[in-house]
Amino acid sequence: MAKSVEDCLRRLAELEDRRGNWDLHWQEVAERIWPAADEFQTARSVGEKRSTKIFDATAALALEKFAAAMESMLTPRAQKWHTLRSTNEDLNRDPEVKGWFEEVTRIMFQARNAPQAGYYSQVHEGYKSLGAFGNACLFVDEPSSGRGVTYVQCHVGSVYIELNPARRVDTVYRKYSMSAKAAEQEWGLDRLPAKISQAVHSPTDLYKQFEFLHVVTPRTDYDQERKDSEGMPFISYHIGIEDKAMIDEGGYMEMPYLYSRYTVNPTEMYGRSPAMLVLPAIKMAQEMQKTFIRSGHKIVDPPLLLHDDGVLGTGSKQVRLTPGGLNYGGVDAQGRPLIVPLQTGARLDITEGMLEKERQVINDAFLVTLFRILVDQPQMTATEALIRAQEKGQLLAPTVGRQQSEMLGPLIHREFSILTRQGYLPAMPQVLAEAEGEYEIGYESPSVRFQRS
Repeated sequence: MAKSVEDCLRRLAELEDRRGNWDLHWQEVAERIWPAADEFQTARSVGEKRSTKIFDATAALALEKFAAAMESMLTPRAQKWHTLRSTNEDLNRDPEVKGWFEEVTRIMFQARNAPQAGYYSQVHEGYKSLGAFGNACLFVDEPSSGRGVTYVQCHVGSVYIELNPARRVDTVYRKYSMSAKAAEQEWGLDRLPAKISQAVHSPTDLYKQFEFLHVVTPRTDYDQERKDSEGMPFISYHIGIEDKAMIDEGGYMEMPYLYSRYTVNPTEMYGRSPAMLVLPAIKMAQEMQKTFIRSGHKIVDPPLLLHDDGVLGTGSKQVRLTPGGLNYGGVDAQGRPLIVPLQTGARLDITEGMLEKERQVINDAFLVTLFRILVDQPQMTATEALIRAQEKGQLLAPTVGRQQSEMLGPLIHREFSILTRQGYLPAMPQVLAEAEGEYEIGYESPSVRFQRS
């Protein structure tokens, strides 16, 4: 059943209110680990300095390593990290069926590697979002040219979700901005609301930004026999928020928003991240680093203790701290110094040791230590290397499993369907078509190989 604009905007307000605590939490994380993504409660100016709360870069660097490691373990750029095969084991022994699935897999990787697709850069941003905020949302769509697949990583602060009874994300409300000119290119002048249409005709407002809402939710009354949007399982609305007007109503055959989570508590819908787990340690490291800097300043450039004779430090007897500076009257007649540095007794080695412990906790949370298992001891035997690889795979299993079910599986299904509709895939073998073409995904990423080792 179609929803009205008022229903969608009212539901958006409810979702925004319900997620208030999450936004506060994510903002704390972003300020200290990924300041470029700090856009949860306030809109930031382009180019604005955002790293004012970062004094220790351990967490920020750990996030980069986490994203790189997740990509190399789950979706490495230089390898084929999945295959396709029939759910019927007998058909997998058929050379024609086997060859067809191999060709389909090759075409799918070719589509991801296309320059206009942007797959790997967008997925990498998603892994960073998982590490920082525990949530990532990848929008997978067909380009306007109708050739290939495009990928856009959405900022989690702009995406609001709802779950189905199986606790899977099936509804997405996404707020986004677009200029009046871009809106005209997207939908045409006839569909634009009044304020945006006026901006299009104004040379000064042509590039003015407007807010839009994209809603994608399951359609409960779709007719599979129809060829238009009412025959699609998911209904789509594009709404102009300022004008409160419906711009476009359409549909999708598959959910275009792939929303994945790092780990989820049973009573919550949004995911939690490694950064959220060790946020106290991240804050502590920042405060320790500030203290360490202040202590270092005092030791290198300490306060001076001056003899109070009413003359030293004033006028011609002003204390000079520049290199080679001459301080007349700095000693008494017996040669005893009248200017001495303040000795605080600070132990920088103790502060450094405490800071290193917090850094270790942060690196453990981001799996940095885990990914060093095979690197720290290059002289290990082949048996020990095998055991360590298996250990790494077992420790990664929970993380890998959730990403396969929430992101990679739906991603492959969406790509397969898009390329099929575009006619990019070869004709299905007759024997496979008679079995209704059912297929399953075989993951061949390094993380899976470690688990099998």
